[in-house]
Amino acid sequence: MSLLDHLTISRCSLYQYQIELNSYLPVGKQRIDCRKGLVLEIQLNNQQTAWVEIAPLSGLDINSQVISGFSQESLAEVQWQLQHVLANLIDQPLAILNDMAQQMSLPSLAFALSLLDAKLTHILPIRIDNPHTQSAVVPLLYDGMSIEVMTQKLLTQGDINSVKVKVAQTDMASEIQFVYQILAIAPHVTLRLDANAGFSLEQAIDFLACLPKHKIEYIEEPCINPNDNRQIYSQLGIKYALDESLNSPQFDLDVALQQPGLGALIIKPMLLGSLEKLQNMISQAHLEGVRCILSSSLEANMGINDLRLVSQALTPDESPGLDTLSAFTQPLLLATSELSPQLNEQVLEPLMHIGQARDSNKVN
Repeated sequence: MSLLDHLTISRCSLYQYQIELNSYLPVGKQRIDCRKGLVLEIQLNNQQTAWVEIAPLSGLDINSQVISGFSQESLAEVQWQLQHVLANLIDQPLAILNDMAQQMSLPSLAFALSLLDAKLTHILPIRIDNPHTQSAVVPLLYDGMSIEVMTQKLLTQGDINSVKVKVAQTDMASEIQFVYQILAIAPHVTLRLDANAGFSLEQAIDFLACLPKHKIEYIEEPCINPNDNRQIYSQLGIKYALDESLNSPQFDLDVALQQPGLGALIIKPMLLGSLEKLQNMISQAHLEGVRCILSSSLEANMGINDLRLVSQALTPDESPGLDTLSAFTQPLLLATSELSPQLNEQVLEPLMHIGQARDSNKVN
């Protein structure tokens, strides 16, 4: 019998957070000015504690319009589900977390429960096998960003090999000029373009034909009609990537991997589900020679920190796309003079505590 067999869940705590943003963050063509989510804390009978952030990418944008094309579940649905299952976790073996993750229909909750299990069983990496790749920053840039901010992102954030550029957001001429500004400031970088399905096939070809092809790693979700994506590759030799498509109920991974020109899958764990599901998707893609790149769903710093660990575990040879924290006015986790961070109680509202009283809110 292993040590894990003796571990049971002694306490569950659920919090809600809301953090204002100091600049708008793009969600496709929409924009948000605050981020809301949940924090789930689990404590074991040996006092070991772990937290996860649960933040589906849904809700309302700055114009009070429903965010479309990303998470299929609402934060309220996730909260309701959690409040109905947490009481059943008390005194249960640790393995129940992963079992429940496989049964959950809400992707953000399935990911969170499997991540909690991974943290508490210590199966996530404690070292980086490829430090150069995993420590590289992939700045997020978009037309309308000031030259000062763009320059700061490109020149002062450390090791930068690639940049992610939002396109199909404004007019084509401005965005082409913006891309060339990026390359003038940082001529060594390659481009991960993201159109969020904003171009017609003709627009996509016209746009890409104006850029240096050898600088483009891929273009994410280029076309309004996804069936047109492969035509970009056949006409220009530029590969495309899939992001939002992975979250569609109609998405068929087997079919997608057989399409010519598919260069990458952009993996947003909060939108897709458990670590086991992610691992299976990534393994299948790699067998077909398709890259997989971990990307954020605009999580706060707790979620971003965890995504770095998940990227180290599942995609160690790719630099993840996690450059969204600069817009947050406050962290969810506070750095302390001790080894363990603490929850930022200023942005948290306690929702429920179940089980034995805990000693502290420090992570083990």
